[in-house]
Amino acid sequence: MSKRLFDEFPEVSAKMWKQKIQFDLKGGDYNALIWNTPEGIDVKPFYHTDEIVASPSLSPGPAHWKITQAIFAAREEKTNQKVKDVLNCGAESIWLTIPSEETGLSPLLEGIDLSSTPFYFDTHFLSPGFVKKLNHSIPSLKNRQVHIHTDIIGHLARSGNWFYNLEKDHNLLREICTLSGEFSTVISVDLSLYQNAGATMVQQLAYALAHANEYLNFTEQEKLSTLKQQKIVFKTAVGSNYFFEIAKLRALRLLWSTLASEYDALPECHILVQPSRRNKTLYDYNVNMLRTTTESMSAILGGADAVCNLPYDAIYHKDNEFAERIARNQLLILKHESYFDKAANPADGAYYIEDITTRLAEKALDIFRQIEAGGGFLKQLKDHTIQKKIKESARAEQQEFDKGQEVLIGTNKYPNPEDRMKENLELYPFVKTHTRKTLIEPIIERRLSEQIEQDRLKQESH
Repeated sequence: MSKRLFDEFPEVSAKMWKQKIQFDLKGGDYNALIWNTPEGIDVKPFYHTDEIVASPSLSPGPAHWKITQAIFAAREEKTNQKVKDVLNCGAESIWLTIPSEETGLSPLLEGIDLSSTPFYFDTHFLSPGFVKKLNHSIPSLKNRQVHIHTDIIGHLARSGNWFYNLEKDHNLLREICTLSGEFSTVISVDLSLYQNAGATMVQQLAYALAHANEYLNFTEQEKLSTLKQQKIVFKTAVGSNYFFEIAKLRALRLLWSTLASEYDALPECHILVQPSRRNKTLYDYNVNMLRTTTESMSAILGGADAVCNLPYDAIYHKDNEFAERIARNQLLILKHESYFDKAANPADGAYYIEDITTRLAEKALDIFRQIEAGGGFLKQLKDHTIQKKIKESARAEQQEFDKGQEVLIGTNKYPNPEDRMKENLELYPFVKTHTRKTLIEPIIERRLSEQIEQDRLKQESH
């Protein structure tokens, strides 16, 4: 009874597996089974403990992930009611986009139990006054999870301009940091921008690390020691490469822990995830539900703290109750019927994922070092080096899609010629261009299927 279950079976080494595969190939080339990813990683046909390099210690992921609902706070009373409704329908945290500094917080938050509901405040402005107002609107912040998404570098990268200018933005950031008090976080890094613009996973990780390093340098220079006791929020997008996206989030935690230790900052980070927009389609839009389901699964298994699903019609419909309920129910099913909340770090020990995690982290760290050697992330944004690299990766992915090598079912593979979408558009689903003066070239988010969809919409007119 003391013998272990598998003691009676002989061990099979990696070499023996390779020999068996070679025999079954009947003279075929074993290397033909290895495929290379856009990240430059060779994916082998099998993984064995003999060949796995032990990963550095990964900081623990969250014990429980939160189902998050994104809400645009247009009118305070209406938004307040919507927050209450979605919390009653299964949402566990709220991601509020605040469009104006004049938004009234008292009517917005009235009757909402902030002690049990994490809140993310994503503002379209940079204002210490708003932070003060938020501080006064919440009687006691202790034990409350309130996150303020302050990301001046992300705003620069996305829009091409600072909120005001470099000096004023940093002065306002300094003031916000000194007001941080008992907020859970006041600084965020938006690496979803890089994903949605077409960056590879290695680039996303490297740019996120270099982006965050700018804030660590700033807090170090300004001696803002209180910021070191706060986590940082990484707003992340995940695509459809299931196992690689799991590994990407794990690598993000690993890289952040490594970087934070150099500044004596908290090694844990807070990861807020939403499915990518890059692979979402206008035609055969119900397939978007399948995509967001697997992407949410990757986010959960990768160790996200919060997952905010993307409604299947988000690219062409205004916010609507039906689509939001479907998106929320996808997460409710994963949590309560598929039991995706029963284990922390569920991917631990999976040789394939462990190997990808290590390789993504190593390659991202190499690029991070190159960025720092080249003057840092801000300098490379201003030199347009980051933009150029992302556009090169996006162009390569677009070419694969155009050739049918990267498949989006219902769009470039098995399209339904009877689909008609022209009359259903409530939002413009393509990249909008406005001529304006910018300090740097902005990083533009673009979906893979835009050109095909534009051509099909024109054909509907004939």
